[in-house]
Amino acid sequence: MYDYDLLVVGSANADLVIGVERRPAAGETVLGSDLAVHPGGKGANQAVAAARLGARAALLARIGEDPHGRLLLDAQRDAGVDTEGVLVGGAPTGVALITVDPSGDNSIVVSPGANGRLAPQDVRAARSLLHASRVVSAQLEIPLETVVEVVRNLPPGTRFVLNPSPPRPLPGELLAACDPLIVNEHEARVIAGHELGGSPEDWAAALLALGPRSVVVTLGAEGALVATGDAVSRVPSPVVDAVDTTGAGDAFTAALAWRLGRGSPLPDAAAYAAQVGTAAVTRPGAQASFPTAEEVAAVAALRGSPTP
Repeated sequence: MYDYDLLVVGSANADLVIGVERRPAAGETVLGSDLAVHPGGKGANQAVAAARLGARAALLARIGEDPHGRLLLDAQRDAGVDTEGVLVGGAPTGVALITVDPSGDNSIVVSPGANGRLAPQDVRAARSLLHASRVVSAQLEIPLETVVEVVRNLPPGTRFVLNPSPPRPLPGELLAACDPLIVNEHEARVIAGHELGGSPEDWAAALLALGPRSVVVTLGAEGALVATGDAVSRVPSPVVDAVDTTGAGDAFTAALAWRLGRGSPLPDAAAYAAQVGTAAVTRPGAQASFPTAEEVAAVAALRGSPTP
């Protein structure tokens, strides 16, 4: 019996968001909206997204002993995330500077802060959390060696999901544990280490050759592609008017990881994750936009898409 459906090991940031008519070019200054501060970070986002859907979720992360850290901790607890693994101190809380244009597209610069101090020894000290979790999810807003330490301490039977964002070349040991590796086009090119021609199916084949057990390529409004050693399939995404894409990828990853832990086949988990990600882009913000399972079902029903 697992205590948690999903343990997220990753970053926790304060999102400092400004709306702009258009994002500035190099050397250019543009005026924006009033500054809004929201709880964010890919790790914290995934934990909240999973908990909103009904998952028993926990977070292993590091925050600063400051107002931004308290904001993040309160947001996790309010969502129902177990914060036993949230460590405090060592550096200021990480911050993400985000601009959002009228189409909902965003640009993000991250100051890692305390995220950069989440160390391999913190993972080893949290082995009880790893052993109590059905699925473990990670990203790359924390040190790469810490993520590698996660896979070295995974117990038998626990599934590992990785969204390598921001992307960088990955060691074979880490790639071999991914089931799945979740990437967009840019991340796929960086992980592959060379130009990827052809279709998303070709990108997935190139990534599978590097060792992951499965690959999911997210394609924005076009949905996602799911690839294993045996099969490749496309998953559509419902059509909606996007308000803000911030955090949508985190909602997708959290939903997919949670559904895998419940025993769903990867294509079904990805189809559900596409519905969750779509629901998230219809509202502003990251964590504030994450839907409940009931809201996902309602959006799917309006669009004539059955919930997987």
